[in-house]
Amino acid sequence: MKLQYGWVVVAAGALLGCVAMGSTFSLAVFLQPMSEATGWSRTGISLAMTLVFINMGVGGFFWGALTDRFGPRIVVLSGAVLLGAGLALASRATSLIEFQVVYGILVGAAAGSVFAPMMVTVTGWFEKHRSLAVSLVSAGMGADDDLALRALAAVAL
Repeated sequence: MKLQYGWVVVAAGALLGCVAMGSTFSLAVFLQPMSEATGWSRTGISLAMTLVFINMGVGGFFWGALTDRFGPRIVVLSGAVLLGAGLALASRATSLIEFQVVYGILVGAAAGSVFAPMMVTVTGWFEKHRSLAVSLVSAGMGADDDLALRALAAVAL
């Protein structure tokens, strides 16, 4: 059986989505330890997650337009580099407002670089099994929720 390259794109999209969403949604796992270690309120830390959601949505338009112009490889790679830089900078934040700006805006915008470009890319590779391919990429992005819940349960025990 010959493997169509489109399925490799699906696997890459699922993995990239899992990493991007998992790195942003892991804040729930670290909420209590961060609050205790820094003295920041849980509400203040959680506000950063709200900013992530807003910036992921708004960033989707930006990343989608860039994907149309430059293609998905450079866009997703740029977003991945930005995501890594944002997470590294957020880990070094010395104030709550700095954390909210870096994590909420930079990480949120970077995480948005995966969803729209990967969905468009995957739909372009398939005619026959398009719905399955898109579903698998979406499932990869949702796999982080299960992993985060398992990590939270492991930390709680």
